[in-house]
Amino acid sequence: MLIQSQNWGDDVAIDSSLVKKNLDEVKHKIAHYNIKIIAVTKYFGLKAIKAGFEVGIRDFAESRALEAIEKIESLPEKIQKESVFHFIGHLQSNKVEKVVRHFDIIHSVDSLKIAKKISDTACSLNKREKILLQVNNAGEEQKSGYTKEQLKQEFAEIISLKGLQVLGLMNMAPYGAEEKELKFLFGDVRQLRDELQEEFKIALPELSMGMSDDYVIAAQEGATMIRIGRKLFT
Repeated sequence: MLIQSQNWGDDVAIDSSLVKKNLDEVKHKIAHYNIKIIAVTKYFGLKAIKAGFEVGIRDFAESRALEAIEKIESLPEKIQKESVFHFIGHLQSNKVEKVVRHFDIIHSVDSLKIAKKISDTACSLNKREKILLQVNNAGEEQKSGYTKEQLKQEFAEIISLKGLQVLGLMNMAPYGAEEKELKFLFGDVRQLRDELQEEFKIALPELSMGMSDDYVIAAQEGATMIRIGRKLFT
């Protein structure tokens, strides 16, 4: 049974030609950068995912585990098999197994406890889960994520976990932040990534930074993944 609720944006019809137009605009603005566009469908329904897939999008992001999994399982088999699903929400311990089973990459790992749980689950499923470590360098109390100091303290143990493939870092900038602050925050995460690579002799190729309002600045500051929802589907 599908969830037909406001949490899915009532699964309103979305014209694929509109998504194509919006996608082309986003691509044009970041044409000088090698960046993966991840379509954030957490506020939209199956029709948004289908429209995105139709115009060539293959990376989709969700943040509410149970609703997202029901969406994924409701998609046509072709879309399920040919898409990469990213989990970008705060991950609770009791949802880890379901998320590891259904998502290819988890962007929002924010503690050693969760990292260990993901690793143990992945090992039990005979897989290595790809993850990003969330950095809250703006110090926002309402958002999850490591401080830079906490991450440095726990990083060695995290990368030693056998069930994980640590790809890089993720950041969410404050809503409404001005360009100067955005540049500083995104650049600060890039610098932290570079320091970790140097100190631990590990490749961390991915920086998941930037959303609909700030993705161009994130691109300028080194993002390799941008998470775009409203800008694509409205």
